[in-house]
Amino acid sequence: MDRVALRGLKARGHHGVFPREREEGQTFIVDLVLGLDTRPAAADDDLAKTVHYGVVAEEVVAVVEGEPVDLIETLAERIAGICLKHDGVQEVEVVVHKPDAPITVPFDDVTVTITRRRA
Repeated sequence: MDRVALRGLKARGHHGVFPREREEGQTFIVDLVLGLDTRPAAADDDLAKTVHYGVVAEEVVAVVEGEPVDLIETLAERIAGICLKHDGVQEVEVVVHKPDAPITVPFDDVTVTITRRRA
């Protein structure tokens, strides 16, 4: 299976379990790896035969900016579902970064990584 990756998609969302996270929001960063067969697109040089990663990026940002959830696990699941709706995408790895998580000790990043496959 071939891979198309989008790294570092940034959007502001209001996800989290604490009132401050919901009220003020914070930046979330999303990395995606889409699994699909790119041979038909390459053979015909045809965008319609692959995934349009620009559209996927816009949809992912809309999810992050959309309805708040408590957990980034839930956010990752929603993002995976959006990606798998695209024809040809057979699997997706989603990494949601929450670099401003409310943690009381020094840290660089918090991430949740999930992999989902088309049924």
